[in-house]
Amino acid sequence: MKLRFYGAARTVTGSMHLVEVNGSRLLLDCGMYQGRRKESFERNRIFPFDAGTIDAVILSHAHIDHSGNLPNLVKQGFSGPIYATRATAHLTDLMLRDSGHIQEKQAANLNFHNAKRGLPPVEPLYTEEEAEQVRPLLKEVNYTQAFEPAPGVIAELHDAGHILGSASVSLNLEEKKRKTHLWFSGDIGRRNMPILCDPILPREVDVLLMESTYGDKPHRDPEEAYIEMREVILRTLDRRGKVIIPSFAVGRTQELVYNLSRMYDNGELPAVPVYVDSPLAVNASKIFREHPECFDEKMNQLIQTGHPALDFKLLTYISTLEESKELNERKDPMIIISASGMAETGRVVYHIRWAIENKRNTVMIVSWQSPETLGRRLADREKMIRIFGESYHCRAEIATVGGLSAHAGQDMLVEYATGVKQSAQSVFLVHGEEKGALPLMEKLKENRVKHVYYPAMHTNVEL
Repeated sequence: MKLRFYGAARTVTGSMHLVEVNGSRLLLDCGMYQGRRKESFERNRIFPFDAGTIDAVILSHAHIDHSGNLPNLVKQGFSGPIYATRATAHLTDLMLRDSGHIQEKQAANLNFHNAKRGLPPVEPLYTEEEAEQVRPLLKEVNYTQAFEPAPGVIAELHDAGHILGSASVSLNLEEKKRKTHLWFSGDIGRRNMPILCDPILPREVDVLLMESTYGDKPHRDPEEAYIEMREVILRTLDRRGKVIIPSFAVGRTQELVYNLSRMYDNGELPAVPVYVDSPLAVNASKIFREHPECFDEKMNQLIQTGHPALDFKLLTYISTLEESKELNERKDPMIIISASGMAETGRVVYHIRWAIENKRNTVMIVSWQSPETLGRRLADREKMIRIFGESYHCRAEIATVGGLSAHAGQDMLVEYATGVKQSAQSVFLVHGEEKGALPLMEKLKENRVKHVYYPAMHTNVEL
């Protein structure tokens, strides 16, 4: 039995880990690596294995850094089952088709400029049509439902509390009468967050493979983040500016809408319009409503009493490009939530371009930002920002509200690992940069968690 680290190793994006048992090859996640565009394209296009040799995939959740390279895997010869929760399967199909559409648009835009420069054309990583080939391979399983993805492997998915349908993966492996219980955390959520249930923690695990994104710090109470978000909005509206919020279309957008619904319901904000400007977010919000099995008790109670948890009077969901462009021409105060969360693609890039040089406006960063992205440059408060090849003075306020993260903070990560310290023979930290993973390693050692590792890309271990 072997575990190979092929993605999200000493970095956050591109989650992909390979388990080999009884001659079968089982892939945990197949995420898209996100970073510098040329490097990202090459890393995503070239797999470190033959895609046709993979027997099955188990998907922790639908975020693109965990699911986004599935079309390329299928394109290169994979034809096995992709196991996921029902909500994850529905979201993954939606997000991959959207991703393929974006890949095509980006390639067309680049080819337009390349033609002027006499440069050769480029191909998209995959097309929307190629992304659609993933759908027939998605196999829906319920939380805690046992299934056998490969001989000698009994798997179960447990609620990870990160986004709708997110799961941790429990694998009971047996090879030559030797048994090992491996637990892959996926992305670990937080307690007491809106909409979703709290994450299930592992127990009696031999090998723990877990994320470490925020291993360097605990998060503030979600209510404190709610208050800070409200204060940022109020001071922006007080100077009659726009609040632009880059947001992941799945998970973060719905949480922001939930919070804004609370603010307006409590009379905490003036009556200004709120726009969710992302076709993907619009469709994802519809899928959210179809999966009450993923909601916590409070969310289900709100639905039963008719409270508009994902909708309210001042909220408008924008679908057409024409409506999106009109928002940039308007001067009145408003709140715009738009994808993508790292401000690298999508309509939010245009909203930022139009808002960035006006000191009345605010760009609110509400999630972790990958290095080399526009979102990271904004969060680092660079004075000059390049967007679409043009330079802009950053005169707008840049506000970061970290407590809204859907990832567990250091305290929760420590609790997650220490719960198995009596049984775990190895703990592998993935999905984290050094600044998150190394402090977490020290904290775990302080709590007497033994054999904690921070594996490099392409390394492998015997289980």
